[in-house]
Amino acid sequence: MVSSGRRHALFAGLVFNEEDEAAEAVYIGDEPHYVILDAGFRRHVESERVDRQVLQWLQEQFFANQEMITDGILTMLGKDDLFTKAMIDASMQNMDQLIQHGLPEDARTWLGMFGFRIIVDIHGDVIRTDLPAQEAPDEF
Repeated sequence: MVSSGRRHALFAGLVFNEEDEAAEAVYIGDEPHYVILDAGFRRHVESERVDRQVLQWLQEQFFANQEMITDGILTMLGKDDLFTKAMIDASMQNMDQLIQHGLPEDARTWLGMFGFRIIVDIHGDVIRTDLPAQEAPDEF
């Protein structure tokens, strides 16, 4: 997780090009970038461009399935109280804060182990998001 003011690529290790090649996360100055491989050429795309597209999509998915997702998280946590439910709902409504605070390394590892992958074109536009046991719609 980010402890200083320096931002990180939220989905480092989870971003791939259309040829299934992993995008490296690098810094240009203080700005994190994903390096999208393009036939031997290394295209640098600001990570925030990709990260915001994914966060917006995740929020849309959450709101479309809010009750089911919240219930699943509560079950996973072994809690079923209004305070925890309110915290989960508030967290999902404030996903943009992840841009500043970062995503814990363990969370990225967990997502990768379960098949979460972000496929982008050479410009950093998200083409699709692969989820565990299903593929997300191609609409962004």
